[in-house]
Amino acid sequence: QFAKRVNAALKRLPAEYRHYLDNVAIVVEDEPTAASRADHEGDTEELFGLYHGIPRNQRFGGYSMVVPDQITVYRGPLLRAFGTGEELDEQIRITVLHELGHHLGFDEDGLERMGLA
Repeated sequence: QFAKRVNAALKRLPAEYRHYLDNVAIVVEDEPTAASRADHEGDTEELFGLYHGIPRNQRFGGYSMVVPDQITVYRGPLLRAFGTGEELDEQIRITVLHELGHHLGFDEDGLERMGLA
């Protein structure tokens, strides 16, 4: 059921953003791992999603033959924070956009200025 909500959020993204996800795997996991939490050391907020890969603005001429980047959406933290209603659906959309922003090369400050933090 949760994966269906993530897929629905992806379908609601404007086409000009969806095409950036062509070579990005979207994965749903129950909880962040210790390693993914370590990537956000000092961050006191619950981890809703994580981008794994090389941002598009940091790729150079020899970037090919690599596994797809990945956006992980964490079910447990999102359900605990937002329940199962419309607020959850909106936060899933924001989480996907936030991680897509990292894929495009935006840092946390830039994403916060865009309202995606």
